[in-house]
Amino acid sequence: MVDVTLRDLGEYVQAALPDAVLEMTMDNDELCLIVERERIARILKFLRDDVNCQFKQLMDVCGADYPEREERFEVVYNLLSLTHNRRIRVKLAASPETPVPTVTEVFSSANWWERETWDMYGIFFRDHPDLRRILSDYGFQGHPLRKDFPLTGYVEVRYDDEVKRVVYEPVKLPQDFRTFDFLSPWEGIQEQLPGDEKAKEQP
Repeated sequence: MVDVTLRDLGEYVQAALPDAVLEMTMDNDELCLIVERERIARILKFLRDDVNCQFKQLMDVCGADYPEREERFEVVYNLLSLTHNRRIRVKLAASPETPVPTVTEVFSSANWWERETWDMYGIFFRDHPDLRRILSDYGFQGHPLRKDFPLTGYVEVRYDDEVKRVVYEPVKLPQDFRTFDFLSPWEGIQEQLPGDEKAKEQP
């Protein structure tokens, strides 16, 4: 059953910020607000400070990639109110060319969450105090959670004993040792398996 109080809360926020909240949805009994990108800091500040909201904790900032869309990314903010025992999800659309305003001045925990989103998706957060990679290595190329990122990556990393340091090399996929036996799912099972002829031999 849909939580009526959550729906009422969504309508309350939408009425309070009509120029910032584009849409309100209830998905699987969870309240989700789709908002205007440039007003994200104002929206989160309202959700944090308003007496009827009091979403004091930013639990997560993450991304989602939809390459078929004009603005391919969604930035998702998950908030928690311990006072009212409620959660809310806030979403906005972005693209590699459209930076998202940072919310580090509203929630200090957003610092690392936004760095992770930048690292994994390449979503740029404008005015972030220290926007650099946080999960991948300094020399890493690309953003691994994008749908168009190759499964093998762009470079491989190894320690070279000769130069006594970590080296980065283009990914190589040698095929020399790839052999397929009769159990290969690509070739299918043969009628007579290798070794079957021995069963017919008499001692």
